[in-house]
Amino acid sequence: MMEADIGLIGLAVMGQNLVLNMHDHGFKVAVFNRTTSKVDEFLQGPAKGTNILGMHSLKEFFAKLKKPRKVMLMIKAGKPVDELIEECLPFLEKGDILIDGGNSHFLDSERRCKELSDKGILFIGTGISGGEEGARHGPSIMPGGNEKGWPLMKPIFQAIAAKAEEDGLPCCDWVGSGGAGHYVKMVHNGIEYGDMQLICESYHLLHELLGCKPDELAKIYAKWNQGFLKSYLIEITSAIFKHKEKDGTPLVDKILDVAQQKGTGKWTAVSALDLGQPLTLIAEAVFARFLSALKEERVKMTKFFPKKKEEFKGNREKFIEEIGDALYSSKIISYAQGFMLMRAAAKEMKWNLNFGSIALMWRAGCIIRSRFLNDIKKAFDKNKMLESLLLDDFFRESLIKCESGFRNVVEIAAKYGIPVPCFYAALSFFDGYRSGQLPANLLQALRDFFGAHLYERIDQPRNKFFHTNWSGTGGNVTSTAYNA
Repeated sequence: MMEADIGLIGLAVMGQNLVLNMHDHGFKVAVFNRTTSKVDEFLQGPAKGTNILGMHSLKEFFAKLKKPRKVMLMIKAGKPVDELIEECLPFLEKGDILIDGGNSHFLDSERRCKELSDKGILFIGTGISGGEEGARHGPSIMPGGNEKGWPLMKPIFQAIAAKAEEDGLPCCDWVGSGGAGHYVKMVHNGIEYGDMQLICESYHLLHELLGCKPDELAKIYAKWNQGFLKSYLIEITSAIFKHKEKDGTPLVDKILDVAQQKGTGKWTAVSALDLGQPLTLIAEAVFARFLSALKEERVKMTKFFPKKKEEFKGNREKFIEEIGDALYSSKIISYAQGFMLMRAAAKEMKWNLNFGSIALMWRAGCIIRSRFLNDIKKAFDKNKMLESLLLDDFFRESLIKCESGFRNVVEIAAKYGIPVPCFYAALSFFDGYRSGQLPANLLQALRDFFGAHLYERIDQPRNKFFHTNWSGTGGNVTSTAYNA
């Protein structure tokens, strides 16, 4: 008998929690896992006492699904997804919906959407953020793909999604066609990389330069979480500093300073390079993780280039406030870069992205949820064609207010030898982005000199290019014009 509203394949932690979330909201769910013993373990453990249906074969699994069938895949991204899709195809009919809820690359989702559409299957590539806690009690959900499948999945996804505190709206809405859902999730993860690195840089300054101990750090971040920096990541940073071992020592001091990663931040940086977008802060956050991995080399370098320990001479309380200003300013710039990247991707991929809606989807449930996402939504409500968040009055005034403290933090960090690559990147981008004149005129002259790569002139129309015979430099220069 066909009785399940939706089926889910892949009973790792995220899959299990999404199933329980769906069950809590009144949906009948059928589950399957390639290692069938996991099905039994799930039914006898977390799902005990529910009406969740555990299946031990794909044939049995698909037979339980109401038509049109809705099947969600929660497995490792990449080749395993393609292999599982091939296994599912014999059981699918035209009009059935296949959802990939893993961390797939957006180009894979773009391809799968087209290939399955040719077979009459409605593919939805869905970004899901919030970790296991979000999956269980309400994640941020970013669906994209074949729009015909959205009306059928909307009731389920919006029911299980997180709800924003401000207005109770679900943190889930249609993102766009093809791989748009997974692209927006990828940028979300890139911004997450930036947010975490910025917090770590603020911690480094507070701990290394000001000598703040974990108890004081917990109070500083808790205070920041009551103001304009209010966010999930700031909240849990404070909680981390409060956590102690059984012997009373702070746990954070015993954790090795080597960062791991799953690659989505790198994907974001690579996409920015492909699209010619200056995503400098997120790229530096990725590189910072790479640098952290060179632990043995870093330890060796301390002997070759020992740092002179200097005591901070300034106003301690004022500098703590300025670190907060630097953190907030850099966060604004990071999000500005992220939305610039999404705008460029939308143009390239012909996606109709609603940037205000994307900001709303990130207000709850996801890792980067924060107070100022509401301000981003307001900025795009005022101007849907906004080129940059930095052109919005709210963010412009915020940066002007914080600029002095921001600059002082970067200056002090350089003076005392504290590495703050994302703070540097944010300030450098800000200064470059607001410069009407950059030294790229010399760069183009150099390119034309050694490689005849052409250049444009300020006294000629754009896209009219010139080449100079530089061997005659000194008054006897000859130039040739070329049309673009």
